[in-house]
Amino acid sequence: MTPAFFITGTDTGVGKTLVTAALLRAYAALGLRVLGMKPVAAGAESRDGVWINEDAALLRAASNVDAAAEWMNPYLFREAIAPHIAAERKGVEIEIPRIRAALEALQAQADLVLVEGVGGFRVPLSATRDTADLAQALGLPIILVAGMRLGCLNHALLTVEAIAARGLTLAGWVANRIDPDMAAYDENLAALARRIDAPLLAELPSMPNPDPARASGIFAPKRLLKLLPTPPLPHCKNQTRL
Repeated sequence: MTPAFFITGTDTGVGKTLVTAALLRAYAALGLRVLGMKPVAAGAESRDGVWINEDAALLRAASNVDAAAEWMNPYLFREAIAPHIAAERKGVEIEIPRIRAALEALQAQADLVLVEGVGGFRVPLSATRDTADLAQALGLPIILVAGMRLGCLNHALLTVEAIAARGLTLAGWVANRIDPDMAAYDENLAALARRIDAPLLAELPSMPNPDPARASGIFAPKRLLKLLPTPPLPHCKNQTRL
């Protein structure tokens, strides 16, 4: 089965899309066929008669395989509100089996699929299910984006605990400095590194204008290759473990 990862965050607005798009570009630079997936997106604008979600569009732009829009973004809601509320207003049920089928279709076309969640790890998708249920149903290793700002220690460690409680593997985490003026940044980063039993994949600096192309260059190929199955996938330019 084609490897895939589920990208989650410590909160909304911590840079999940930036990290997912950057990882897509970084793996593409290693020679992999990559696809990004945004199973549920809330907030869209009409462009030439087509409703577009900015996050989903960024993931498509960072992918190097062409795939059906309904696979890359199975659920798109126009209102930028909590997805379960958006779904209820539209009379739509967010169905995890449909998302799983879309993921499998993408996996058939690529060497690697990155699935970006919505909001944090426990965002409701319906009256009874949330994004943690989705991650558990997909059974993918998790990459956590920690938004580095005041309160990040509690948010990150609670999320790590929730991931473990679902029996999921935390493959790695990314520190994204969303607050350039955060006090004691280095000490907070060190505190997380001591407490999170997973590799720190990258430390992203503050970016007033988030740039996936720039961010992709911060990820070390050695760390990215270690996340992949052994032996490395056939399309990898670098077939060693560096």
